[in-house]
Amino acid sequence: MATGIKDKVAVLGMGCSKFGERWEADADDLMIEAFEECIADAGIEKNDIQAAWLGTAFEDVNVGKSGTPLSLALRLPMIPVTRVENFCATGTEAFRGACYAVASGAVDIALALGVEKLKDTGYGGLPQRSRGVMQSMTWANASAPGSFAQLASAYTAKHGISPEDLKRAIAHVSVKSHDNGTKNPKAHLQKAVSMETVLAAPMIAEPLGLYDCCGVSDGSACAIVTTPEIAKSMGKQDLVTVKALQLAVSNGTEAGHNSWDGSYFMTTRVASKRAYEEAGITNPREEISMTEVHDCFSITELVTMEDLFLSEEGGAVKDVMDGVFDAEGEVPCQIDGGLKCFGHPIGASGLRMLYESYLQMLGRADKRQRQDPRYALTHNLGGFPHMNVSSVSIIGRHDA
Repeated sequence: MATGIKDKVAVLGMGCSKFGERWEADADDLMIEAFEECIADAGIEKNDIQAAWLGTAFEDVNVGKSGTPLSLALRLPMIPVTRVENFCATGTEAFRGACYAVASGAVDIALALGVEKLKDTGYGGLPQRSRGVMQSMTWANASAPGSFAQLASAYTAKHGISPEDLKRAIAHVSVKSHDNGTKNPKAHLQKAVSMETVLAAPMIAEPLGLYDCCGVSDGSACAIVTTPEIAKSMGKQDLVTVKALQLAVSNGTEAGHNSWDGSYFMTTRVASKRAYEEAGITNPREEISMTEVHDCFSITELVTMEDLFLSEEGGAVKDVMDGVFDAEGEVPCQIDGGLKCFGHPIGASGLRMLYESYLQMLGRADKRQRQDPRYALTHNLGGFPHMNVSSVSIIGRHDA
């Protein structure tokens, strides 16, 4: 009977590039920047890596559909390299491949790296760029902010929340994340914003204003994983291990009939339940020390708090306004600034979230450091509300 991979995989090292408008760097440069930090942290040689996974979404800038860009950029020792893409969960998908390879015993040490050069594509995010080529995520009558604005409308209608209260709550989400981003030198945006500024910003798709939408950035992040036994044999003392790694992909139920009311994400609820079961977590609000969630829009973060069972259904607005998810709150969310301050270079985001969680577990997060964290959860949500994929990862100290 399957038992999952809890504590079967240790994170040996991690690295992350500076995120932002990296006009001076190409995808290779960003991969190298993240990898050099990662391998130095891991304390191994490049030839020790036995397999690698590359997460990237847009093949036109990142040199094709195979894993060769990663092998070429890093001069890997002709090992297997697999390119993966799974909407906005692409970075986590690369991490999943590396973790499963180690947990299965197929390899001892594996690399996962995610990268994206969005600025070079002309991608504006409103909606996804196509350069004249029809893609499955591009429709004439749909856009990302428009779809997530519908999520906001459905949520308010279901729970009887006034539009003014929702706007203030999602504005608080953005203000909180910008405050956190000021403490992170690798974030794209590092300036605080006021509640008044957020509420007075130009409207993109009611109720989402300019500051309710994450930006467009370039970036890369990576992880090297192995078994706890190998990590200990290398002299690693404070081990960070994978407690759970779950993925849920929509089967079309949301779009097929009216059993789904559009106010939440089925896939996130499924993935989080599986992750908690795998990790042995029975009370997530008490046991999870921090979260990094897919805040592509401020409303997404708010709804995700309920989908992760950190807030009661319909209770996220109150929890947000009470500061539960602030940096000094009960369960800090986006303590590094989140997508709101890093942008969303698609292949890199999931691993960037894990990078912050890893730093926190080892007490290396500098001004952002959370006191004595036990478990950290990361969440990605890709696609549109009615057809999506959700990933939930939980890492923690090995002795947790």
